[in-house]
Amino acid sequence: MSINTISILGSGWLGLPLATQLYKQGFHVKTSTRHRERFSEIATAGASAFYVDIDQISDIQEFLHSEILIINITSKNQTGFTNLIQQIEKSPIQKILFISSTSVYQSLNREVNEDEHAEDHDSILWEIEQQFQTSNHFQTTILRFSGLIDKRRHPGRFFRNGRRVPQADAPVNLIHLDDCLGIIDAILQQQAWGETFNGCADTHPSKREFYSYARKLMGLPAPEFDTETEVKYKIISNQKIKTKLNYTFQHPDLMKIVF
Repeated sequence: MSINTISILGSGWLGLPLATQLYKQGFHVKTSTRHRERFSEIATAGASAFYVDIDQISDIQEFLHSEILIINITSKNQTGFTNLIQQIEKSPIQKILFISSTSVYQSLNREVNEDEHAEDHDSILWEIEQQFQTSNHFQTTILRFSGLIDKRRHPGRFFRNGRRVPQADAPVNLIHLDDCLGIIDAILQQQAWGETFNGCADTHPSKREFYSYARKLMGLPAPEFDTETEVKYKIISNQKIKTKLNYTFQHPDLMKIVF
């Protein structure tokens, strides 16, 4: 095993561009998929392709023959993750970057950060985070991203065909793909292990403001909005990642992004 080998579990919207970024930085990259027909696409991105499905996990030691594993899948199958951890504990993996979501935080109608224990402890995702953080076989950093956007995930397309925007006056928590990749790079370069970070843009316009803006960029009228009398929300703080990693956001202001 080379210390320059990184395995990525998941090759979707974030995983594939991440594989290309790491390949260009000189890493040997192993990337998984649940669809064998995507092997050639993964190879084009510069990675070695492996079939891995944690819902039906088997011997994946060749895929796990790396120092670092980046977990970037949306599954909430706790049994699957338990089986995955058992496989990891038999492997040379020393560090794990677990891509999670700021959805683990409760809607407390205020700003929330990583260190105040504002998570919903009934959340399956939070329980999965704990499975990784409590293992003594490897170090885990949890990276909680807010809603993911870029040209391919254009927010102007989120509410189409008469679909109404709920909680119109609630603030949004979003992050651009460029910053997802930038934050992951900062964590790897600075070896920031055993941490929990939020990834979210600086600004939090209301859903009404932001999705009207996003639709306008596409030359479309504003979507329809629901205006509930009781607004439940959270504002995700990104201060820790800026302070601890000295990270500068490429797209800090959501109302200035041109997709």
